[in-house]
Amino acid sequence: MWEAIHANKRRSWVLVSAMGVVLVCLGFFAGMAFEPGQGGMFGAAAALGLWFLLWMIALVGGDSILLATAGARRVNPEEAQQLHNVVDEMVIASGLGSKPDVYVIHDETPNAFAIGRKPEKSAVAVTSGLLRLLNRDELQGVIAHEVGHIKNRDIAFMVLVGVMLGAIVLIADIFLRSSRWAPRRRSSRDNGQAQLIFFLVAIAFAILAPIVAQLIYFACSRRREYLADASGARFTRYPEGLASALEKLAVYQTRRAEVNRALAPMYIVNPMSALAALSLYSTHPPTEDRVRILRSMAGGAGYTDYEAAFKRIQGRSCIGRRTLAEDKATPLRGPSTDDRAAVDRSRDVIQFLGRLENQIVMSCPCGVGIKVPPDLGRASIPCPRCGRENPVPHAEEEATAAEPEKALKYRRKGGGGWESFQCRCGNAIQLSPAFGAPVVRCPKCDRKIQVLL
Repeated sequence: MWEAIHANKRRSWVLVSAMGVVLVCLGFFAGMAFEPGQGGMFGAAAALGLWFLLWMIALVGGDSILLATAGARRVNPEEAQQLHNVVDEMVIASGLGSKPDVYVIHDETPNAFAIGRKPEKSAVAVTSGLLRLLNRDELQGVIAHEVGHIKNRDIAFMVLVGVMLGAIVLIADIFLRSSRWAPRRRSSRDNGQAQLIFFLVAIAFAILAPIVAQLIYFACSRRREYLADASGARFTRYPEGLASALEKLAVYQTRRAEVNRALAPMYIVNPMSALAALSLYSTHPPTEDRVRILRSMAGGAGYTDYEAAFKRIQGRSCIGRRTLAEDKATPLRGPSTDDRAAVDRSRDVIQFLGRLENQIVMSCPCGVGIKVPPDLGRASIPCPRCGRENPVPHAEEEATAAEPEKALKYRRKGGGGWESFQCRCGNAIQLSPAFGAPVVRCPKCDRKIQVLL
């Protein structure tokens, strides 16, 4: 696979060089608009300096910034056991060596992406809508695709290109906002005419440069999706799982204002479907083609099988000959049999999101899940289905001879699942299935609460 990855990187570095030319030219013309002569060199140097500053920021914490922008929250194995299990499986299957951090985004639109500076410092983020919609095989296919991006070292390159795009957009925006002062800097006629020409060129370049840079950014992403699909099919040995997931995800994508365009090429499916119809603006290959290729892998799940399917659908090659010569036969496996029903997945996700938001999660005897926000100030909540009043679980105050100051106590209900209850201060406290300590401390009022079995 390294051969195809190397060729893909070589083509992508050509695109990065093109973005570098756009960046330097934008800085040059912006500088010339203010100061013909030395201003051009100063503007080009300032553009490179800004890019270097943004690149250093990206190296230090760019992935954290993008994850925060997406509203992602890191989850541990206790909070999302199946998701972590699937990530563990794909890390082992890929030979990645280092497990990426796992994040969940509270978003009903199903999607996922991988991010990071290197495989040893990476993360996989999925939306709550994806966890609700996909079964285990489909979830495994999506995670395998994202692990493929990490294995193929796509993530670091996309961060670099994203930083260059950000520098170009920032310089263009600064110039356009300050352009009304540019023509007034020279008084002589010749210099004034030259400055006016550079000013008009800089205006045109400031408008077109971000568009051209974004098209290059999108093109860099499209070239990597097929290789990640091939890797995902090989890691899972079940191409149908990824194909089915792509079909479901494509149906739910809509163009929404809150989608960060810097993150759009990193998602497994284009989150801006309104622009996807225009090939120049598409961040991904057509989903229909990706699905057809995966479902044409009838002979096996290896790179050779993906290459054969790709040639039948696209009429060209995708994976290098040396990689194909060294590829080992990878037999297909059957679908999983331990899948949960859709209603169970939905209920689990609702409860999981409630815990992430530090809400009290409880169930009515009729089966409806109820989420109670902290500091609600009510002792019971009516069920929206049957109308039954459900008491909000809370810590009880109990005075004893040994503890005359009324110690707080909570008795667990058992059952082996998550439990949440309300402290006397109103704060919600979450107890995981693995919690076994005799005392828990409220993070809001700092009071100790004795946990009874």
